[in-house]
Amino acid sequence: MQSDESAIPQSDPFMLFEVWYAEAKESEPNDPNAMALATASEDGLPSVRMVLLKGHGPDGFVFYTNAESRKGEQIRANMRAALLFHWKSLRRQIRIEGPLEEVSSAEADAYFHSRPRVSQIGSAASDQSRALPDRQVYLDRVTALEERYPEGDIPRPPHWTGFRLSPRRIEFWQDRQYRLHDRRLFVRDAAEEAWSDTLLYP
Repeated sequence: MQSDESAIPQSDPFMLFEVWYAEAKESEPNDPNAMALATASEDGLPSVRMVLLKGHGPDGFVFYTNAESRKGEQIRANMRAALLFHWKSLRRQIRIEGPLEEVSSAEADAYFHSRPRVSQIGSAASDQSRALPDRQVYLDRVTALEERYPEGDIPRPPHWTGFRLSPRRIEFWQDRQYRLHDRRLFVRDAAEEAWSDTLLYP
């Protein structure tokens, strides 16, 4: 018989995220910061893809993208989203939901220029999500930017930016034997000052 104690403690959800994320960094073979990002168009058509977490704290969870991509267009039309971390090595998930806000230009510049130079060029050369007639067309644009900017940082394209999800709901999920899983949901109150939590049936 399993223990009647939950494997997910009552805690500040951001502190609990830090603990689980640190453990994922030690156990996941690749990209512990990978997360599924679900968005929806203005008329409610959903879409999901994997992105990388690039910042987090009590103010929210940050990722970066081309705002002219399909993802970016959905975000502009419907500034709400959901995130999902799934760490198979730990048999854990974290689900996060809330509104989005664009990061400042200074934040976007700082992150863009922290990336490897080739990654900066690749992003600047890409019309993300739009039709590409031939891969060589993209590679030629990369080469042209390398020649135009032989040294130093590449200017951040104005449509390349970041978004911060401010969580209203955070659910922690822990696998347990025979699918008797643990789930704990944290919900932020309307004044955004406090969190309540409850266990959920698996």
